[in-house]
Amino acid sequence: MNAEPIAATLLRSATALRTIALIGKYQSREIVESLCLLAKNLTERGIIVLVEEVTADLADAPAELKRWPTCDFAAIGARADLAIVLGGDGTMLNAARQLARHRVPLVGVNQGRLGFMTDIARSDMLTCIDDLLAGRFTPENRMLLEAEVLRGGSSIASSLALNEIVVDKGAIGRLIEFELFIDGEFIYNLRSDGLIVSTPTGSTAYSLSANGPIMHPHVFGIALVPLCPHSLTNRPILVGDRNEIEVRIVRATDSRVHFDGQLTVDLNPQDTVRISRSEFSICLLHPPGYSYFAMLRQKLHWSEQPKAARPM
Repeated sequence: MNAEPIAATLLRSATALRTIALIGKYQSREIVESLCLLAKNLTERGIIVLVEEVTADLADAPAELKRWPTCDFAAIGARADLAIVLGGDGTMLNAARQLARHRVPLVGVNQGRLGFMTDIARSDMLTCIDDLLAGRFTPENRMLLEAEVLRGGSSIASSLALNEIVVDKGAIGRLIEFELFIDGEFIYNLRSDGLIVSTPTGSTAYSLSANGPIMHPHVFGIALVPLCPHSLTNRPILVGDRNEIEVRIVRATDSRVHFDGQLTVDLNPQDTVRISRSEFSICLLHPPGYSYFAMLRQKLHWSEQPKAARPM
């Protein structure tokens, strides 16, 4: 089942949203204060509010936060019609991985820095709730990747990623050597710092800093972006979202695989990381007037006039 039709059904009327979960950045007093303000506002509107339990357990969280029931992600997935995430993109990435299997739509309130996925400024948070409950937000489906780490033919780890899956050399400075296969076909053998396997959502994250392409979220593709390849002819490759990718470690001292830069699994020589599009997706809800390209212009400072040089 696709998340987008679910969100569209929910948003047809304000009465469809009965229970909303609030998720905040861990160990952030400022965000917990914003969370309390938002929880109070939603409660006054007749919404049942759930607070993610780790967010609520912040050591110096105000006593007011204890007014609302706390839940883990599994309970949020079972009970919530919608989750509002307060923080930056990292907080959104964690929530997306945790809730993708439960198909809970997400709304992002930006209290981080760039905020490519958190559309709403903290100052507009309460005003936007009017539009949200009136059904004026627009749903947008985002694909996820899933990866399995194989050792000796057996699976030792697996996870989802909304932004990217990265195989890299780890803390030691030596290059790693790996083989790349797509749908079982050998593509190349490469010595490099690693490889980024990115979704369209992740194309404006780590992949962008490694000269990968920016992909619109409606593009059904996966970007393969080498990290500092030993051969300068190894360039980013864009493949279809139905292709299966395998990275087989040939030589490495301290290689690892990362999921959205948050979860890490250590790799050994001869390990294989098998990557494909996940059967799950995540639905982001955007406020009225949202434009992907306007967001890029703002976040990447496109079309800005160059700053005047300071006098000597």
